[in-house]
Amino acid sequence: MNEFDLIREYFTWPIKDPSVTLGVGDDAALFSLEQGYQLVTTTDTLVEGVHFSASTSAKDIAHKSLAVNLSDIAAMGAKAKYYTLAIALPKIDKSWLQEFSDSLRQLSGHYQVSLIGGDTTRGALNITITMFGMVKNSKALTRSGARPGDGVYVSGTIGDAGFCFWKLSNGLIPSNQELKRLNCPTPRVELGLALKNQASACIDVSDGLEQDLSHILKTSSVGAVIEVEKIPISEALLGHIKDTNDWSIPLCGGDDYELCFTVPEDKEEALKKLSESCNVNITRIGVVTESLGLQIKGFDGPRKSYQHF
Repeated sequence: MNEFDLIREYFTWPIKDPSVTLGVGDDAALFSLEQGYQLVTTTDTLVEGVHFSASTSAKDIAHKSLAVNLSDIAAMGAKAKYYTLAIALPKIDKSWLQEFSDSLRQLSGHYQVSLIGGDTTRGALNITITMFGMVKNSKALTRSGARPGDGVYVSGTIGDAGFCFWKLSNGLIPSNQELKRLNCPTPRVELGLALKNQASACIDVSDGLEQDLSHILKTSSVGAVIEVEKIPISEALLGHIKDTNDWSIPLCGGDDYELCFTVPEDKEEALKKLSESCNVNITRIGVVTESLGLQIKGFDGPRKSYQHF
């Protein structure tokens, strides 16, 4: 099987989106932009041995590769539309490719995003997805809009993926739910779209709550105070913290792909209705302040969020 046969068999499927004029199979893709909208784009690379282990299933690798990009688009308050896939493979493994392709296609259908091109090559296993989205002019959420007095919020629960990774690193067996949170995160697509009318700033929690919230604060030239006991965490992680008094996992663990955002006080009541309509828990964990920097109440132990280098 050569490169072109591989693409035709595993990464070419019908595109239902009428805005795609030309998809997989040419030198480049063509798609039409709606008038009054801006293009939003993001890229993430997942590498074996860094972002997933050699034992991770092809199904989970495909899911996470697409989900982390969807999460970035959601954090901008945008609608994901198209993506390209660049994949390096050490060899042609038809069963692995079929599982990867089936998972990618299923999640693409669920979130109504179209694969429109990419590249394949031989090498150590890694997957790069570039996602394109659309947002009305001047309506995108950014990291720069937080203001003193805004509440600091997070979606879902924080620290599950980090706790799973901690267990694996220490020879312990994670629960199925913890493995799912690490390998198959749920991008908060619907919430991100709804927040563009409520939030003043937003980011997805990929490298750790402390670090990602600090990006908002630095870009917005503000500070914040958060309380560790207000961070929503699972019962299992809470038990670990009660035994160790170590809040570093929910603060620094990363890979949650929940949204962290700030909301002006006059919009907090509307936020409760939004939580119900999107069927996702939203928790206030602190407040934005004029004093620069992030103050964390309830834990003064060592904290080290993920760094790529």
